Amino acid sequence: MANMEKDRDKNIGIMSLDPGLEPFKDHFRYRIVRYVEQKKLIEKYERGLEEFAQGYLKFGFNREENGIVYREWAPAAQEAQVIGDFNGWDGSNHIMEKNQYGVWAIKIPDYGGNPAIPHNSRVKFRFKHGNGVWIDRIPAWIKYATLDTTRFAAPYDGVYWDPPPSERYEFKHPRPPNPKAPRIYEAHVGMSSSEPCINSYREFADDVLPRIQSNNYNTVQLMAIMEHSYYGSFGYHVTNFFAVSSRSGTPEDLKYLIDKAHSLGLKVLMDVVHSHTSNNVTDGLNGYDVGQSSQESYFHTGNRGYHKLWDSRLFNYANWEVLRFLLSNLRWWLVEFQFDGFRFDGVTSMLYHHHGIDSVFTGNYNEYFSEVTDVDAVVYLMLANCLIHNILPDATVIAEDVSGMPALARPVSEGGIGFDYRLAMAIPDKWIDCLKNKRDEEWLMKEISWTLTNRRYTEKCISYAESHDQAIVGDKTFAFLLMDKEMYSGMSCLMDASPVIERGIALHKMIHCITMALGGEGYLNFMGNEFGHPDWIDFPREGNGWSYDKCRRQWNLVDTDHLRFKFMNAFDRAMNLLDDKFSFLASTKQIVSSTSEEDKVIVFERGDLVFVINFHPKNTYDGYKIGCDFPGKYRVTLDSDAWEFGGLGRVSHDVDHFTSQEGIPGLPETNFNNRPNSFKVSSPPRTCVVYYKVEENI
Repeated sequence: MANMEKDRDKNIGIMSLDPGLEPFKDHFRYRIVRYVEQKKLIEKYERGLEEFAQGYLKFGFNREENGIVYREWAPAAQEAQVIGDFNGWDGSNHIMEKNQYGVWAIKIPDYGGNPAIPHNSRVKFRFKHGNGVWIDRIPAWIKYATLDTTRFAAPYDGVYWDPPPSERYEFKHPRPPNPKAPRIYEAHVGMSSSEPCINSYREFADDVLPRIQSNNYNTVQLMAIMEHSYYGSFGYHVTNFFAVSSRSGTPEDLKYLIDKAHSLGLKVLMDVVHSHTSNNVTDGLNGYDVGQSSQESYFHTGNRGYHKLWDSRLFNYANWEVLRFLLSNLRWWLVEFQFDGFRFDGVTSMLYHHHGIDSVFTGNYNEYFSEVTDVDAVVYLMLANCLIHNILPDATVIAEDVSGMPALARPVSEGGIGFDYRLAMAIPDKWIDCLKNKRDEEWLMKEISWTLTNRRYTEKCISYAESHDQAIVGDKTFAFLLMDKEMYSGMSCLMDASPVIERGIALHKMIHCITMALGGEGYLNFMGNEFGHPDWIDFPREGNGWSYDKCRRQWNLVDTDHLRFKFMNAFDRAMNLLDDKFSFLASTKQIVSSTSEEDKVIVFERGDLVFVINFHPKNTYDGYKIGCDFPGKYRVTLDSDAWEFGGLGRVSHDVDHFTSQEGIPGLPETNFNNRPNSFKVSSPPRTCVVYYKVEENI
């Protein structure tokens, strides 16, 4: 805090990293002042940010001495009651009282020495608007909500969740240590079953987590955890922010999953949605302010409070109780469920008043720092990242931002927004352009290399070739783009691979390898893409007859030994193992020494490794000269053309490659592709081969 106040009056830390930000110093000063002032107010009135973020101990239902206290912030309400199974849905004897801040409260005494509201029973908040109409809503801070198919108008009910000690899950395993670099497996629990159904947290923990560990990932990122009434939203239209999605089980089941992940050495991130919320007025936050638009509420009023493309409501990040609600939500998931961090969805929408709609970001700094910037949201994100790292210093926090806002992934203490990583969202777009719009011969090595390396200095990125976004209905996974014509008939090892299958598997491995090695300081893969899962993802809906057929993962494909899916899976496992061994993702050394358009070859160094990527569809290069840093002996450590990865075995792994000058082994050479040394290799078409320097015994 002291550094922030010092920077406010003198230099702002990020200016020294990027002098191009100097013309926007006033903008940074303004948002820093806003952040510092907001934090001071929280410290003055709420005894600090971490205390402020314990709102779930005050709001919603909480056990207090000899009773249950229920509090709800609803400034628009004229009268309020609590109703549920415990009182026959008649709130006349459970009338709430409102304080000066719009908070309604009631204490419900124990009955016969037991809580008056039984564990796992249904509850709702009933209140009267200014127009005299009584309405029922799920409590905003509810910790569990379940589907009731017998009630069409409001299919979800809030559930009072307070299991007895014998039924509470107790964590047994500590959080694993922070990896040098995150290798993230993005997963959706509900669609993780091989059967056409909704999978459970416990089944995912027992059946899928071991697969993730086996493929050498160190982090799992869970989607769709917060309750959402519309399954097809992929979890992005949240209705109940503190409630575990009941489709896959109970809160205790989710704790079992996270504890199991920790026992396997996997960190667990949550896909958190604070950029917007469901437009539903029966089972979400929307509707708490109906008829009283002049009252403060969770959302902005008018058009500013509505996202026209997402059909969802937008939070008022300047509101005190909204800040309490959202910050407490982050602490809830970190503390109660032992999540290890977050991936923030829709950050671009938060950062700008235009939400990125119809906006093209060219990289001009004027696009980021002007009246279109939503400073209220920026301040919220700064507070959120400060809170997360105060609670859990080793937390991993990732921003999904397509705009490329500078300083998004720099510390708050420097004037940044405080994320640890940003998603490198331009990379999959480049691959899709190559696969859909260009023949192999038209792929440009310089464009591919530029897209993979074009990230802000000192701001870390998570690279990915394809996430869930690239597999939604109407699009295709990369494997399906490459091989859809023959994927259901040509993947058997019992027959020779056709040119389509051979090309598809080769390019699938190459695209994922170069993306991982050159695209960022961490790597992400969506569930199933590691083995080339076919089809798109299509959630049950009226248009497909409410089918789950494409809302599952066909693990049988990779488990069947005579199918070629196993080769892509084995290569994915080997890529992750390579980083385990050489830690190249965490290395700041990244040098692209050659991007030959004629040869269709990219050569680069990442950490201590040398990568040779040959995209040419036909040409083999024998004695191909590549630059490197240090003199000595080099050997193959990963080869996409190896038999075990479904290749043709054209690269010898038992050959030592010596750096040389004019063919004399061991003598240094200067300035080959601006590298001090070089050695020669064999590079078959459509292969990526990685070399490491052999350390000689002295």
